Amino acid sequence: MDDEPVVSGNGNGIRVGPLGPLAPMSLLLVDDTNLAREGLADLLRRTGWVGQVRTAADAAAALRCLGAFSPDAILLSMASHGGLWTLAALRGTAPATPVVVLAVAETEGEIVACAEAGAAGFLPRYGTLDDLESTVAGVVRGEAMCSPRVAGLLLRRITAMAARPAAPAHGEGHLTPREREVLLLIEQGMTNKQIALDLGIEVRTVKNHVHNLLEKLRVRHRGEAAARLRSARVPAFELLTD
Repeated sequence: MDDEPVVSGNGNGIRVGPLGPLAPMSLLLVDDTNLAREGLADLLRRTGWVGQVRTAADAAAALRCLGAFSPDAILLSMASHGGLWTLAALRGTAPATPVVVLAVAETEGEIVACAEAGAAGFLPRYGTLDDLESTVAGVVRGEAMCSPRVAGLLLRRITAMAARPAAPAHGEGHLTPREREVLLLIEQGMTNKQIALDLGIEVRTVKNHVHNLLEKLRVRHRGEAAARLRSARVPAFELLTD
């Protein structure tokens, strides 16, 4: 039968019909702003398409929650401190669970960084609750969900990457231990001055490390560098626990 519901592709057994999930979904909401997190969670619990909602204020709390809870999707606010770092940690711990990034700025740097870190859906800052419902329903079905503007940014990025010459084969992308330390602190939102204080080195030395890792990873932005490092198979959970 054409209207027979199908099982979603996330392995959790949610039945999905032509208009979306046929049973309430369980969600994990990650946001470090208490009022925003609890307000959205309460709003979601009042809808008909959401069943259980658990919340976490940061990556560590989210990972602990995932140890005992298997949501159908994860909602992550990119307005939170260290959003990309948290996204990588979630994907590394629960790779089969789609992550929808909320309040994402529609800039090339942030969109590309989120996509490379494994985001399955994008909800911009002007997104509505209806937009969130359709985005979550889509990622649960195994689809990539984003606005036309985000799709355009990603397409332009892919086109630009395809036009780049091949990287030399002599290990240009290898990062030194110090460069990896600097990149981890960048992911945590630190400025060059803060990184210098944390590592006990000069600011100009930090700038040199940042320049070098951007060159090695062949990216233009700090956020893109963090995402490229993760795509080079540096486990996010190791970055969290080291």
